[in-house]
Amino acid sequence: MSNDREALRLAQQSMAFILAGGRGSRLYELTDIRAKPAMYFGGKTRIIDFPLSNSVNSGIRRIAVATQYKAHSLIRHLQRGWSFFRAERNEGLDILPASQQMGNDNWYKGTADAVAQNIAIIKGYGPKYILILAGDHIYKQDYSLMIKHHVDSGADVTVGCVEVPREEASAFGVMHVDENDKILDFMEKPADPPAMPGHPDLALASMGIYVFEAEYLYKLLEEDAADESSENDFGKNIIPKIVETGLAVAHPFSRSCVKTGIEKKAYWRDVGTVDAFWQANIDLTDFTPELDLFDNEWPIWTYSELTPPAKFIHNEEGRRGSATSSMVSGGCIISGSSLDRCLLFTGVRAHSYSELSGVVAMPYAEIGRKAKLKNVVIDRGVKIPEGLTVGYDAEADERRFRRTKNGVCLITQKMIDALDA
Repeated sequence: MSNDREALRLAQQSMAFILAGGRGSRLYELTDIRAKPAMYFGGKTRIIDFPLSNSVNSGIRRIAVATQYKAHSLIRHLQRGWSFFRAERNEGLDILPASQQMGNDNWYKGTADAVAQNIAIIKGYGPKYILILAGDHIYKQDYSLMIKHHVDSGADVTVGCVEVPREEASAFGVMHVDENDKILDFMEKPADPPAMPGHPDLALASMGIYVFEAEYLYKLLEEDAADESSENDFGKNIIPKIVETGLAVAHPFSRSCVKTGIEKKAYWRDVGTVDAFWQANIDLTDFTPELDLFDNEWPIWTYSELTPPAKFIHNEEGRRGSATSSMVSGGCIISGSSLDRCLLFTGVRAHSYSELSGVVAMPYAEIGRKAKLKNVVIDRGVKIPEGLTVGYDAEADERRFRRTKNGVCLITQKMIDALDA
């Protein structure tokens, strides 16, 4: 938590509104049954836990989460892991699924509409400032410092931004700023992103984080809802309008990111593709990972199942329960299986003579005897049959599973069942 008392005071006057309704279609089958913010990450947590933990650690105790696509597992996770707020202290976590309202469609039409449909609920908490957050990125940030920057600058909106390679920037809102952080231009997902001044290979991308003074935001949203030509979206409509007519200020992530001694640079990831998801998880097994999940000063809170410790059994040549450069969660049993650079979530079972390298296995997956797996993502509860080999024959992998351009294979139970069809 910030040592800046003024920043903390401002955070306590704020409410966080997390937009967590997206599917994340580039994750393909992984989001067939769950929204992207509900995706598992890092062995114990889910993606939504990062903006939620950042909010709580920053001193914000009034939070709303807007859900839409395949929201059941996300809502269940929030109910189980985030029910510790005390209403008598004006704290709370409101889960806001898209619901039918008078004179309105039941779906959220855009990010701004998701907030607009819930203004009455937000007003019930009486916040002075509102922090709009995306629910699907991995990072640690002290939002109180960003809110303080917003207040000190006198901005109408403050936009959190991060430097990204220019070739990747077309997936984001991109901005051009002057030397005082004033946003001169804002483009949502441009085909040809503008480069940062002096950095031709980099672009300044929106993190999907915005700070507003509450009364100003209510007025903006009412005007936007009345505009029939609007797509009711922050990136496409609200922010460009403020850039044109008011004062929009950029807040570089580097000014408020949370780092420990081992984290050398600001860490922010959009794990929106199978390759990015696999890489970010496997990176955690590095000797010195870029993201420190062992940071007790800025914990990532989550719903934690009650499980026994991980267990490694058998000690024979070729049948030895072992793991190198790996993270193994509670409830796992490594039974005569060898792991190298793997990340196993809760309750995974790896049976004798199996060899796992670069495996990200979600909760309660089971790897059969003599399976040989390399660079794979295994969905929750999948049962890998005995003797299956994946990651060593590109053509065979392409036929049976979803193989990415980087050679990572996604395995679901439906794909396994199709092998016998």
